[in-house]
Amino acid sequence: MASLAHTTRTSRIDLTLMGDWWRTVDRPVFSLVIVLMTFGLVFSFASSGAASGRLGFSNEYFFVLRQAIFVCVGAGVVLALSLLSPVGARRAAAIFYVLAVVLMVYIMLFGHEAKGAQRWLRIGGFSFQPSEILKPALIVLAAWLFSKRIENPTFPAAHIAMTLYVLPVALLIIQPDIGQTGLLTIAFLTVFLISGMSWVWIATFAGAAMIGGGTLYFAFEHVQKRIQGFLNPEAGETYQTDRALDAIAAGDFLGRGPGEGEIKHFLPDAHTDFIYSVAAEEFGLIASVGLVALFCALVVRGLVVANRQSDTFPHLAATGLFALIGYQAAINLAVNLNLMPAKGMTLPFISYGGSSILGSAVTIGLALALTRKRPGQALRDANAQRWVGW
Repeated sequence: MASLAHTTRTSRIDLTLMGDWWRTVDRPVFSLVIVLMTFGLVFSFASSGAASGRLGFSNEYFFVLRQAIFVCVGAGVVLALSLLSPVGARRAAAIFYVLAVVLMVYIMLFGHEAKGAQRWLRIGGFSFQPSEILKPALIVLAAWLFSKRIENPTFPAAHIAMTLYVLPVALLIIQPDIGQTGLLTIAFLTVFLISGMSWVWIATFAGAAMIGGGTLYFAFEHVQKRIQGFLNPEAGETYQTDRALDAIAAGDFLGRGPGEGEIKHFLPDAHTDFIYSVAAEEFGLIASVGLVALFCALVVRGLVVANRQSDTFPHLAATGLFALIGYQAAINLAVNLNLMPAKGMTLPFISYGGSSILGSAVTIGLALALTRKRPGQALRDANAQRWVGW
């Protein structure tokens, strides 16, 4: 009887926890993420056979099966992180930041090199890119620091935040990973701007970014080649973007049909950076525009719920996190459409890859945690901070 009573109490607690989560979480955002993950599996199924054959895997479903595992893990991460309070989200971000920096230092010394860059940590048969969880972690920590400056103008938020920003950027440049450096910079600058920092800081940051961009252009040959190839296609290597445009054009209005795409067999990164082009060829203009609309809906809805937050920290952090997803999606789509130089940027929740799915899941999970409806949450967070101290 005692065991039965204990089981009943546990079940009630579980039901109460999930019921409370379902009542307070932003369901449109959560639903849009699930839809994007589902589309990612469909598009991965479309590109898996071509990618498996090109890379020498006997199982044509190799990539889609792994992607299914990644999606399940990612959905679990979104759910787990969205259960946190704002204080818990901040602490999780601090853990992710420290872990990512430590792993990036380790990778710099002992990491796996691929395509001329040392960005991945090999774990069994999987590769993990720590910078994917670093981005949302930095955004949340920077937002917390800037919110403290608003409460106390003497608090050196900008100096601490810049230190937290410069350290991973230096590690990213060493790898080198210029695309992630750029994405991290614009997302960080977004939080910087909306927090109301002075124009002196903004001008200083903008000047440093311009000088840094020029330095990177002359320091890295592959950056020069990509920019020159974009500005003058006849003089540069534009094979992947050319094939991507061919695939989009071949899809026409309704597409060639699931599995009927041809150009994916000639696209080296068809299942990762250029999966949007595969989707456009096989499912047509309707699907490709629909995918853009889903990302727009996710970002717009996210910014709306972020703007509703009465507390400064959740407002700044959620805005930065949803902006991060939007920037990454926009960069990937722009590369596929040849609107900007190739960046090696994945499409959130759509492109194949465990690191990409995990990074996007952490971003949305933290954003959902920060935007849940919590009557009296500010008082509870204040009491928690009084006991813990940070």
